[in-house]
Amino acid sequence: MHVRSDVRLADLTTLAVGGPIDRLVEVADAAELVAAVRDADESGRPLLVLGGGSNVVAPDEGWPGDVVLVRSRGVERRGDEITVQAGHDWDALVAYTVENGLAGMEALSGIPGSTGATPVQNVGAYGQEVAQTITAVRVYDRAEKGERTLSPAECGFAYRDSRLKREPGRFVVLEVTFALHPGERSRPVGYAELARALGVEIGGTAPLADVREAVLRLRRGKGMVLDPADPDSRSAGSFFTNPIVPAERAVEGCPSWPAGEGEVKLSAAWLVQHAGFGRGTREGNVGTSSRHSLALTTEDGATAAELLAFAERIVATVRETFGVTLVPEPTAVRP
Repeated sequence: MHVRSDVRLADLTTLAVGGPIDRLVEVADAAELVAAVRDADESGRPLLVLGGGSNVVAPDEGWPGDVVLVRSRGVERRGDEITVQAGHDWDALVAYTVENGLAGMEALSGIPGSTGATPVQNVGAYGQEVAQTITAVRVYDRAEKGERTLSPAECGFAYRDSRLKREPGRFVVLEVTFALHPGERSRPVGYAELARALGVEIGGTAPLADVREAVLRLRRGKGMVLDPADPDSRSAGSFFTNPIVPAERAVEGCPSWPAGEGEVKLSAAWLVQHAGFGRGTREGNVGTSSRHSLALTTEDGATAAELLAFAERIVATVRETFGVTLVPEPTAVRP
């Protein structure tokens, strides 16, 4: 394990905010990750585990303990199942599945971050989510002080949610196992925008490589593929989840989709934009992306406090205008 004390959280997160770190511990495999977590816990030092830093609003005051940076890598394939180390780059994994004729992740191309973070958030996009393919999540349980393997049912997956997220700090993901589908064509396309881009009907399929390229093209058009040369990609992706409300509370004019019995999912991007926070709205060093109102971006000099205050103004205005409460997707870390 490599330990440093000259790093800021801003250097490790896609929003580029966050103060100094007391101890940065970089780990290269699952055994080192467990050892680093146990060491922090036994020493009583505050612990923050980071992968790609793409779904975190880090505190301006920094972190007064250990930040464990997960850099474990590796994919083990057994038939149509793959077991992936937590620190493995997510988009590199999606590229691997496409290149090897394994369907089920192709619509999740271009999402930043590490594989270990995906079950926590139940990452999803363009009609797919990781809960559809996960068969097991191996974790270190800090409450039980031991390793265990969680089944999908034990993970409690929901829309952009899981038990791992609802019990923050308890579970440290070590590796994730996915069951995929062999073949050169995608799983049925379930998202209208992607279907149009591919020229297929909803429920149709397309070559895996075509789906990946179409998704990357759509995401780049919204500034949602990390690129140092693109200021719109200095974000955490979508900052708010699409709210699910009773059907009778649907907002007139707002795009919506069925979300279970008697409920609909509303477009958070539409709500943000029509509450007066359209694309390119800036307040100080933060604002909405110039290409997508749902992504909040930062500029040099931005602070976490500034970003969270701007996000709260959006939440309050949407609530006042439409009677709908938006929920942030990134985790605002508190020391």
